[in-house]
Amino acid sequence: MPNDPNGFALEFRLHELDGDLHRRFTDCVFVLQRILSDYKLLFPEYTDHSELHSLTVIEFCNTLIGDQLDRLNKNEIYVLLCGCYFHDTGMGITKKDFESFSRQINFGDYFEKHPNASASEQIRDFHNEYSGLFIRKYAELFEFPSNAHLEAVIQISRGHRKTDLKDERIYPAQLPTPDGESICMPYLAALIRLADEIDITANRSSKLLYDLEAITDEHQLFEHKRHRAVRDLIISKDSFTLMIDDSDPVVYEMIKRLADKMQRTLDTCRSAVNGRTPFEITQSRILLCPI
Repeated sequence: MPNDPNGFALEFRLHELDGDLHRRFTDCVFVLQRILSDYKLLFPEYTDHSELHSLTVIEFCNTLIGDQLDRLNKNEIYVLLCGCYFHDTGMGITKKDFESFSRQINFGDYFEKHPNASASEQIRDFHNEYSGLFIRKYAELFEFPSNAHLEAVIQISRGHRKTDLKDERIYPAQLPTPDGESICMPYLAALIRLADEIDITANRSSKLLYDLEAITDEHQLFEHKRHRAVRDLIISKDSFTLMIDDSDPVVYEMIKRLADKMQRTLDTCRSAVNGRTPFEITQSRILLCPI
């Protein structure tokens, strides 16, 4: 879990810098709590993607930012907090929106490789794109202060997976805002991508929410077992250490593959941030520690 004792540092800082932006953010949260829970309609056995996951992503962002918080301006904090809540909205879209949004997404060769993909599989694999389209369609509900803020939230929400964080057209190092400030897009997108990636501990598969014996999808069963085997996450200045139960050899092999994937994500985020922005991601290694 995050090591930062103040999991609300970003919210407090935004409230201090700009009360109106803070109100706009909290109004978004009020609406999104119900929307985020709708993912269970399509993915009843999936690991948590509700507002609880969003809160954890924010906590991890606080930890990753650390003493760089004072360098973030009010617009960057507002966009980052909104992105943490919006990034998984595509998981709970309606059938009507699914059909409409699907006509706007470039799926590449996805259906050639997955000819029998169900609607839920399609949403799962492209939920970042569905999230972006959801935000754009319903933008008026959320009172974004400008089109720049809307575009920034869309792109960092999309950027929590798959997108190219080094694409300067989508993720400029300085996206201007109407008040003369700018938004560092690669840093905010990388923070959400990395925070989302490291939310893999047992808390995301709580025994209070999921009964493993009742799960029928074999893939999701192993997903939950893998999450429960990761007992804790220790974040230091230079590494992420997964504290794991290695008693099940099959699950342990899954965790090792997960750690490799996490390392690739970390490398991608570090390269985009450290090479293109004045900010820094200091962690460079994913470590496993059996307990």
